[in-house]
Amino acid sequence: MELNLKKLKPYGDILDDGVVQVSFTLPVEPSAEAREAAIQLAQKMGFEPVKVATMEKAANGFAFFVIYGNLKASVDFTQIKVLKVESEKRGRDEIDEIIRKHIGRKLVVLGACTGYDAHTVGIDAIINMKGFAGDYGLERYQWLDARNLGAQVQNDELLKLAAAGKADVILVSKVVTQHNIHVKDLKELMAKAARLGLKEKLIFVAGGPRVTHPLALECGFDAGFGVGTKPSEVASYVVEEYLKRHLPEAYEEVTGKKASGARKAASKPAPKARSRKPTKPIRKAKPRRARARV
Repeated sequence: MELNLKKLKPYGDILDDGVVQVSFTLPVEPSAEAREAAIQLAQKMGFEPVKVATMEKAANGFAFFVIYGNLKASVDFTQIKVLKVESEKRGRDEIDEIIRKHIGRKLVVLGACTGYDAHTVGIDAIINMKGFAGDYGLERYQWLDARNLGAQVQNDELLKLAAAGKADVILVSKVVTQHNIHVKDLKELMAKAARLGLKEKLIFVAGGPRVTHPLALECGFDAGFGVGTKPSEVASYVVEEYLKRHLPEAYEEVTGKKASGARKAASKPAPKARSRKPTKPIRKAKPRRARARV
């Protein structure tokens, strides 16, 4: 059987069978009625036939289900377009060499878990020297001055430190997402950065389990990274973005791409052409008469 990307379906045992596995909890005791309720819910999700693989007591008054079913719906994979970070993933040595050769100084990177969020696992994985999944953190890069500010850093404080430390990049990690507090905090940070004139000067990157690139752009950030992101991916983006904004010729040399995406703030507008119309001669001021002193 040949794969049809225009009608893509889940793969279970054979191609195009559409078999999926879902699990959920119902707030009722396990029973024949509870099983039938789970089946009907799965059918309303579009699964047919439905097989209840597991029904277990989760707690008093709760039943946990694992369901197998065949999904009838499909998607046209050829028409899917995703807004994502467009940068080539590079190794630590290559990134260091690019900064040394084309920038000639260390890029200052500040990272923090902002607001009242005290979960530093994300920012630690990106910045701390040990890194994540065998990928060294930004502190190990010779040409990055990476500073981990920790947790519960307020937006005003972060921007103040960025201005004082002449930062090039700000990394913000958001883990707590109840009531969309992460969105509120991210938007507030960028609004304050804009008022201080820092939005165009710095590269702002957001990350977290509920952060996507489109969400980051919506909040005013330059890029967003989600779960599983490695330090080298962030470093690769940061270096390319810096070159694109400030050193377009170097960007084109390194990436082989045109720097057409550079921000307008990175280049000065061309001076207006002077008018060739003849100007009126400047009249000389008449000498003032000396006033007689009384």
